[in-house]
Amino acid sequence: MKPAANNPLHGVTLETLLTELVDHYGWPGLAQRVDIRCFKSDPSIKSSLTFLRKTPWAREKVESLYIQLRKSKS
Repeated sequence: MKPAANNPLHGVTLETLLTELVDHYGWPGLAQRVDIRCFKSDPSIKSSLTFLRKTPWAREKVESLYIQLRKSKS
């Protein structure tokens, strides 16, 4: 297990992470980067959170994109 200091996701909720990605890329840009139907068809934070909590592979892709975004902002 990684120590919290080295984990860029430590303390970041999935809702915060998703909201920041939507604010930065918008739903169309997010759907282009992560090919998930809930980002394309009538997207909402609530429906996306439900899907991401149940689907580990999709959550990993979204978390990876968030980490890339954070690194590019640094």
